[in-house]
Amino acid sequence: MDLQQMRYVVAVAETRNFTRAAERCSVVQSSLSHRIADLERELGVRLFARSSRRTEPTSAGEAFLVGARECLAAADRAAVDAAAAAGVVRGRLAVGVLVTTAAVDVPELLQRYRARYPDVRVRLRAGGSDELADAVRRGELDIAFLGLPEGVEPSGVAVLVLDHDEHVLVVPAGHRLAGRARVTLADVADETFVDFMNGTPARAQSDLAFTTAGVTRDVAYEAGIAELITRLIVRGLGVALLPSAFVRPLADDDPALALVPVLDGPRRVESLVWNEFNPSPATRALLDTLGVRAVGGPAAGGRSRRT
Repeated sequence: MDLQQMRYVVAVAETRNFTRAAERCSVVQSSLSHRIADLERELGVRLFARSSRRTEPTSAGEAFLVGARECLAAADRAAVDAAAAAGVVRGRLAVGVLVTTAAVDVPELLQRYRARYPDVRVRLRAGGSDELADAVRRGELDIAFLGLPEGVEPSGVAVLVLDHDEHVLVVPAGHRLAGRARVTLADVADETFVDFMNGTPARAQSDLAFTTAGVTRDVAYEAGIAELITRLIVRGLGVALLPSAFVRPLADDDPALALVPVLDGPRRVESLVWNEFNPSPATRALLDTLGVRAVGGPAAGGRSRRT
């Protein structure tokens, strides 16, 4: 049994097709099929159930895949670590990004990263802060940019606070409150609101602020992304509370939006998180690009600082 055979098995399992697996592995199908057949004879089990129209792993195949993926990941990491020891950073970097991230210009950061480490392949994943933090803890993401309510900090990961921000009220330009110097949550209690999905950290920030102020509101529209929220506002369907650092550039480019400061509005903290237990060379390289030096570990609620 060798690593190439394991890669072939994983490719067939993921594509559910020998021809597509061979194309992925850049090998002729007959060679791939023979190598898998040799492995099945060596193991004494069938790894795949095959028909003219369907291919899927057997129960033995599913069991084999678990160990095969672990072995391949370990082999890939060994190659990456060996290259890093020789001064070359390569491999893959999985980055989670909150769509309202404003403390760091992520595309500009990745441009600098690419210039310094061109052999690293970067995969970006958008999502909510809770989801992204969980993915970092599970090892699905190497690093992530989050935005959480003030006083809430993710556990089990290293944390670098990037910025603090206040929410502003976002209204259509012709709204009765447009142009006001400031408002309170009580002033806007009778408005129809557009907000993020219930149960998400982004929504929790506004819900917590209204609860603290003893004010109730009507959320008539829920959306998964901030850009859709602003489009609904422009159409006059409601108002919203959004992070000022994120929404201010949008309002500057769109005269149909107006921003109003909120005295008792939500506050959020933008943070960078990663798993410090054994970060990959590609992760360390991104931290270095940001000027970050780790000074603690996740077990202690790891803190880091910029150098």
